[in-house]
Amino acid sequence: MLPLSGIQHYMFCPRQWALIHLEQQWSDNYLTAEGKLLHKRVDNPMIRQTNGTNVVTLRGIRIESARLGLSGIADALELHPFDGAPTEKRKLLKSKMYTALPVEYKRGHTKTNDCDRVQVGAQAMILEEMLGVAINRAAIFYWEERHREYIDIDNSLRSKILHLSDQMHAMLKSGESPAPIKTKSCKSCSLANTCMPSTENKSASKYLKSYLDEEIT
Repeated sequence: MLPLSGIQHYMFCPRQWALIHLEQQWSDNYLTAEGKLLHKRVDNPMIRQTNGTNVVTLRGIRIESARLGLSGIADALELHPFDGAPTEKRKLLKSKMYTALPVEYKRGHTKTNDCDRVQVGAQAMILEEMLGVAINRAAIFYWEERHREYIDIDNSLRSKILHLSDQMHAMLKSGESPAPIKTKSCKSCSLANTCMPSTENKSASKYLKSYLDEEIT
């Protein structure tokens, strides 16, 4: 079972995914630190909100899928009851008389790529498997913009998620990390120096000598 959060790492950069999940490398930068603080506030499983309506919000839900081979924690799941549905949470879940809306919280702003949409889409697919209900819509709340983006869980997104899951499991099975490729995305990666250590314009022999000297001392 692979971590659900890894699907976003893989979309950002397959090598970053391999460094984290194959080589067990990790380093925080201000972006990852801010993200952790946000999720610490959001992922409290003891919170059950109604927000002044009949909508029930469950937080910090542990989820896993045998089909996708992914597991993790969903930030929030909103249950929008049908008319006449039970009001007690357990009875409501058992009745399946609700529309389920997964909500993912992000520190930044709306992105042009699909990495956030894929993550919350994967959550929707896992929750469908666990709850036995159809989920055709999800939302992403961007903290920087104070804006909620709604997305459709359509066949195109589902196919992309299945393909990414297959790719991650294939790389895990191979045990091989991709070679580094420098792109503009490297600037925001917390593992940039682990991935491609700076040689500070030294020759290869001088760089290796300084590295070995550091190891000896």
